[in-house]
Amino acid sequence: MTETRSAPESFHTGQALLLASVAALGGFLFGFDTAVINGTVSAVRDGFELSPALTGFVVSSALLGCVVGAFTAGKLADRIGRVRVMLIAASLFLISAVGCTFAVGATDLIVWRVIGGLGVGTASVIAPAYIAEISPAQIRGRLGSMQQMAIVVGIFVALLSNAWLAGLSGGAAEPLWFGLETWRWMFFAEVVPALAYGAFALMIPESPRFLVKKGSPAQAREVLSRVLQTGVDQRIEEIRRSLGTETRTRLKHLRGPALGLLPIVWVGILLSTFQQFVGINVIFYYSSTLWQSVGFTEADALAQTVITGVTNIVVTIIAIALVDKIGRRRLLMIGSTGMTVTLGLLAWIFATAPVVEAADGSVTPQLTDTGGVIALLAANGFVVFFGMSWGPAVWVLLGEMFNNRIRATALGIAAAAQWLANFAISTTFPMMADLSLGVAYGFYTICAAISLFFVFRFVPETKGKQLEDMQ
Repeated sequence: MTETRSAPESFHTGQALLLASVAALGGFLFGFDTAVINGTVSAVRDGFELSPALTGFVVSSALLGCVVGAFTAGKLADRIGRVRVMLIAASLFLISAVGCTFAVGATDLIVWRVIGGLGVGTASVIAPAYIAEISPAQIRGRLGSMQQMAIVVGIFVALLSNAWLAGLSGGAAEPLWFGLETWRWMFFAEVVPALAYGAFALMIPESPRFLVKKGSPAQAREVLSRVLQTGVDQRIEEIRRSLGTETRTRLKHLRGPALGLLPIVWVGILLSTFQQFVGINVIFYYSSTLWQSVGFTEADALAQTVITGVTNIVVTIIAIALVDKIGRRRLLMIGSTGMTVTLGLLAWIFATAPVVEAADGSVTPQLTDTGGVIALLAANGFVVFFGMSWGPAVWVLLGEMFNNRIRATALGIAAAAQWLANFAISTTFPMMADLSLGVAYGFYTICAAISLFFVFRFVPETKGKQLEDMQ
């Protein structure tokens, strides 16, 4: 792709920021739902007497719902609109939160987790699509990065909530209020942001591109006028041109010569896959259990997850400042390089640590004081490099790299691939860790190194381009 230079637009920054912020609430719930499991893993495993394999499936089962939610969200959004799909996602989050709170066993907990996953997958598609479609080109990267900011804030709030609740009761397995174990209240905390997401979604307008596609240019002009000060009519015509005569996107529009799909769709799929194959969600799903397994107390492990969450927020702010200045590709390559180094260090620390055999015959690495400090620094260094690059930049690219005709559907395919990759990594981690943490982190290191070559060779730069100019 060649970069297209467009005349600078005059726009209302406050209005654009407001609309993007409401859409990004889906990202907050996305982060909260995927991270809240972190503090509950040990208590659920022991309370329901789960094997390592079943523990991994309980954690990752939500991701099956994510795949379905992401795959269907794009097509549904093209049919009924972006805002209505946000309301559906909010409802799914609410149902899941209440269901998980009162789960009686592993089976129904998995069901409720899958329902929550449907909401996460839906939000993962609809938020970046909506933000990209209402954003002026000059600040689209920064507004698109708000999705990742909302995700990491959601992760942080979930981790902080878990630590606070566990501190009140003395542990995730201990009873808290009304005789319910603390881990159940960790799940129930999601009710509040789910209700807020639904309420705020009712207050924002529909995407102008969806309105033009459905034959309501006057409404689209009104929405664009809330954001743009100049060039509204020109933008309406550009949207009409880019949409062409299509009224509904079908999977056949994504077909191309590269293994049955358009090359740009494959780029989206592989961006999503590499984002997960570096193992970032191992940190957010399993970090408290991981740190306990190598010698940290539960309180210290939960405190460490909160520190990681704060780190993630800070570096996402850095990414928002850089993404429209240095571009998406450069951010990704910096991130890939840093992740390769820090993951390699983690792999080396775990692979060379002395192992201790437990009473049940299992063996775990026991970190020395020095090894523990190095591992914590490397883990947080990994979060820094991911959070300033692959976390936000992938969502920005997925929201803007596809042309108007295929955007929602192609984004859904790419997001579904992301959740499948997430499921594969999250499900296999307990078994890989059982084999060797050095092997697990060695695999993530290799994936980070390959991602650097992939970005350099195949990922286009979209900085400064209008969505209507995407090929």
